[in-house]
Order: sequence, then structure tokens, then C-alpha cells
Amino acid sequence: MIHTAFIHDFSNYGPAAEADRRAIETIGAVLLGFDRPLIVTSGSLVVAPGRIATEDDATSPNFPRKSEEAALAIASRGVRVSVVRLAPSVHGKGDHGFVPRLIALAREKGVSAYVEDGLNRWPGVHRLDAARLYRLALEKGSAGARYHGVADEGVPAREIAAVIGRRLHVPVVSKSREAAADHFGWIGQFFAMDGPASSAQTRTRLGWQPTQPGLLADLDANYFEQVELAAD
Repeated sequence: MIHTAFIHDFSNYGPAAEADRRAIETIGAVLLGFDRPLIVTSGSLVVAPGRIATEDDATSPNFPRKSEEAALAIASRGVRVSVVRLAPSVHGKGDHGFVPRLIALAREKGVSAYVEDGLNRWPGVHRLDAARLYRLALEKGSAGARYHGVADEGVPAREIAAVIGRRLHVPVVSKSREAAADHFGWIGQFFAMDGPASSAQTRTRLGWQPTQPGLLADLDANYFEQVELAAD
């Protein structure tokens, strides 16, 4: 079984995290006594802010999402569970997440912005590479293991903003942390985070090798036609 669902309601994040915990516990209860793998999905962004996170790192205790804690709890009861931590940007066709929101904001406000010096880093992974990782984790994964769905270890935020600005023909500007909340809304707290992550152990253990375009190349080549169609 693969659990990827999460209620991305950032105005009620605590209740969303609690619902996720209950869902994992319920799935785990069904799998008790069966030697069937379960993959629980988490995120890489908040594992080790400010340095390159690895699979050995635990998630930040300050983050309300408790997916990994719930996974460990059911693992202790004998469920064969592992965790896939996805990069914050899972990009590619059908993406409705962070990058499309940044493009929409740039169109709406007439500038493509980043926070302060824009050197904070965002990992990324193409959706097809992520899908292959889930398959490999089901086939080869170890109970209790953590795997990183990360192809780009960390793309500087200002480089993402630069591609958006160039493609939309709008200025690329810096926003202070104080101004970022008003400019970006809910996405601002995430776009300002520095959360690079490595997938070296994942690649070695599972034989996973990303082959799809990286975040910047995919953004430049494919996203703006999708955004135009959505706007029409």
C-alpha cells in the first residue's frame, strides 16, 4: 500500500496533520499480521533547515506534520512500513503545487519575487522519477527505512524567480521577510525556507536514478503553456 494523501489546508495545518496521523494508524491496523509493505509519504523540506538533509536525519520536532512518527509507531507493532520524503517541488505535467502558485503570483502582482538574497535552496523531483522511486521502495525497501525523493538537491529561490520573471516579462525583485508574508501569502513561509536534501543513500540502496528534467529546465520548457491554458 502507498499512502500519499494529505489535506494541504495551511490555515488548519494542525488538524490536517492529526487527520494524517489517524489515517496512517488505521491503515497500519489493517496490515497487522500481513507481510505487506506500506509506504508513508513525508517531506524533505523541514528535516534539517539550513544544511543538506540526509536519510539519517529525523524530522524537525517543531513541524506539526507527524507522518513519520505515526509510521514508526506502527512499525513497532510489526507493520513493514517505510517512508518516502518528497522534495517540496514535485514538478511535471499536472503540477498544482508550489511552482504554479509562484507563477500565478507573478502574473497577478507584476513582479517575480524571492525572499531577501534568494539563496535559500529548494529541492525538486520530477513526478515520473518520484513514481519510479515508490515502485522501487515497494519492491526493495527495508522496514523502517527513510528514502528521499530528491533529484535537485537545492535550487536557489532566486533562480526559480528568475525563470518566472523572464518567461512572464516581469521584473525579478527581492522582498524582505516582513514584506514576504503580504506578497506571497501562505506560500511565503515555505518559499523562504532553506531546505536542501540529498538522496545519495536512496540511490545506493534502491538503485534509483532520476532521468527526467530538473526543476529549472522543466519550469522553463513546460509550465508557462499550462498556466496560459489555465488562465484562458
